Amino acid sequence: MAAISREEVAHLARLSRLAVTEEELDTFAGQLDVILQAVAQVGEVAAADIPPTSHSVPLTNVLRDDVVVPGLTPAEALSGAPDAEQQRFRVPRILDEDVAS
Repeated sequence: MAAISREEVAHLARLSRLAVTEEELDTFAGQLDVILQAVAQVGEVAAADIPPTSHSVPLTNVLRDDVVVPGLTPAEALSGAPDAEQQRFRVPRILDEDVAS
């Protein structure tokens, strides 16, 4: 695989809207080249007879079962609120009346 050029790094930086210095272009080109070489090595190791996996070890459902438990009452939920109105949290308005829909 060919090394990534400074021009390609500059192009990627422009696409990402990153301001990079000339010195950073050289640094990033070297770093990205090492990353791309590592990815290429992984691609070489992957064999057609090995199925793709998401984990290195087999996993079963690691989540707990959903259990219905009582929630907070409105009074409990609003007990720590600085301001409440009609059993709701009252917050400062951030949009004008004509903007909100």
